[in-house]
Amino acid sequence: MGNWNDLADEIQSSGSTYDLIRRKYLAALNRITGRNVILYYSGWLQRPNAPGIAVDDGDKNGFMTVINKLDRSKGLDLILHTPGGGTAATESLVDYLHSMFGDNIRAIVPQLAMSAGTMMACACKEILMGKHSSLGPIDPQISGIPAHGIVEEFKRAVKEVKEDPATIPVWQPIIAKYTPALIGESEKSILWSQEMVKEWLREVMFKGDSEVTNKVNRILTELGDHAITKSHARHFSYDKCKEIGLKVVALEDDQKLQDAVLSVHHATMHTLSVGAVVKIIENHHGTAFIQTVS
Repeated sequence: MGNWNDLADEIQSSGSTYDLIRRKYLAALNRITGRNVILYYSGWLQRPNAPGIAVDDGDKNGFMTVINKLDRSKGLDLILHTPGGGTAATESLVDYLHSMFGDNIRAIVPQLAMSAGTMMACACKEILMGKHSSLGPIDPQISGIPAHGIVEEFKRAVKEVKEDPATIPVWQPIIAKYTPALIGESEKSILWSQEMVKEWLREVMFKGDSEVTNKVNRILTELGDHAITKSHARHFSYDKCKEIGLKVVALEDDQKLQDAVLSVHHATMHTLSVGAVVKIIENHHGTAFIQTVS
């Protein structure tokens, strides 16, 4: 029997009713798969303008916290719900996860893993999705503007001015808004994101595949070419992801697994809908790194 302080600490660590329910279903999912489970959820749908909703370097502390003491030989199921975030932070997180679990990582996307979230999913050996799940384009953004769009617009301006110098007054105020080195930074950003995802697809999802080059190139084109995706907010369904060649597994093929995943998802979304929680990183043991805003 614990003393007063021991019990007070236990009650505090147990968290709210929302935490108890969410952790109950995380543990249930672990029992079904026999694999480590880590939840990585952002509350951007509930609080789109809140600080801390994007993937950032601070998330590394959360992953370090929840990975500590896990049996890494059991692999990892990473449940993703994120709008994306910084390219550098995403690269660092993926490198860390690979150093911990090798290529034995599955992504589970109950609803949305956009932008850098899609990049993280592409770093896994397969992606579990349902009819309700979506990935998104991986084209990088510069201050909220597609890097591809900046480069395309500049090239169009150069072409039109060369063909008809009378268009200079039209383009001059537009190009004047570009900051120094913007074009170069945009081109580097595009190349960086493409190289990252290319390496992850080659070394994890399609490792040893005789058609790896063709498969990877098609995926990069379909997910990364702004001229094709049209919008950074584009949603790619399970069927679309399968069509372009990603290794996706339908949650509907295993009803027990789907029920367990959606129970975790809905419990987490309930958590994010109340209080000031904007991000949750948590494992199936209930060890959590929860970020809030005032």
